[in-house]
Amino acid sequence: MRPAHLSTILDKEYLGAKQGHHTPVMLWGPPGIGKSDIINQIGTRNDVPVIDIRLSQMEPSDLRGIPFRNDNLVEWATPAMLPNVERHGETGVLFLDEITSAVPSVSAAAYQLILDRRLGEYEVPKGWAIFAAGNRQGDRGVSYTMPAPLANRFAHFEVAINLDDWVSWAYQNNIDERIIGFLRFRPELLFDFDPAHNPVAFPSPRSWEFAHRALIKFQDLPNLLLGTLQACVGPSAGIELKAFIDSLDQMPDLDAILRGEVSTAPKEIDLQYAIAAALVGRAIRAKDSDQSGRITGKILDYAKVFQAKEMGVMLVSDLLRAIGDDIFAVPEFNQWAESIGDIMLYD
Repeated sequence: MRPAHLSTILDKEYLGAKQGHHTPVMLWGPPGIGKSDIINQIGTRNDVPVIDIRLSQMEPSDLRGIPFRNDNLVEWATPAMLPNVERHGETGVLFLDEITSAVPSVSAAAYQLILDRRLGEYEVPKGWAIFAAGNRQGDRGVSYTMPAPLANRFAHFEVAINLDDWVSWAYQNNIDERIIGFLRFRPELLFDFDPAHNPVAFPSPRSWEFAHRALIKFQDLPNLLLGTLQACVGPSAGIELKAFIDSLDQMPDLDAILRGEVSTAPKEIDLQYAIAAALVGRAIRAKDSDQSGRITGKILDYAKVFQAKEMGVMLVSDLLRAIGDDIFAVPEFNQWAESIGDIMLYD
């Protein structure tokens, strides 16, 4: 399932915890595709804490607690990391990450916590949602087969790779527009992991964020930039990204486009993708300024000059996801829509 849809489902499950009908959710997927980030975004959107417990690093007693004597009885000291209303608040997310990498004895300790929302005398507060994530066995990570009793305590979703969702996230998080343009040009490189070859560095949503950081740190050191990009996304993807970036000196002047002085698009497809990504970035940066409407209008005008109408549709679709419904109030939108009347728009 694509990340945007999963985010909606998880938000509903978080709200369901407060209303008494929450189902724990397990997210499956290969490394680096953003499973943990999807769950952490729930806390950000709802302004609640996310307690991230890495089960792969625990012993059963870490979760169950340590026994101590109380008169003639043995009681259990509840681990401080578990949700507590006084310390953490009445609502939040308990995130059991790397659950498939936990040894079976730790998984067994989690059974009661996940289904019954309790461990001995400890109870998970009513307003807290329980989510988990892990890799599949074929992903060459450290993983164990999930026992049937544990698996039956979750609703299971597999996280799919979706370029549109990643692009939307990338704009929201200020990822370098050159990387966004490159992945629009080479979408198959958003995630390229072959477990049979066991690569060390490979393209993934996580490693493209690393490449973004490398561009910031090493863009003034061209002799080191290629090596650092390859270290993030692998040898071949790093070479392609560097070649794409080097070609951008042929890109039309963006300021001239936004002044309405450029009415043609380059013939090179890679440059067209780069221009589209850069223009959306300009619209985002101008969103709350008094120039927003003018800049959006000029971008919509430019979207009509691409020989392939699908390129203009992609540009405007990204623009809509980036700045929202404000785009419909810009007069140039209707003009652009009329120019592509034979193409259907799908989100």
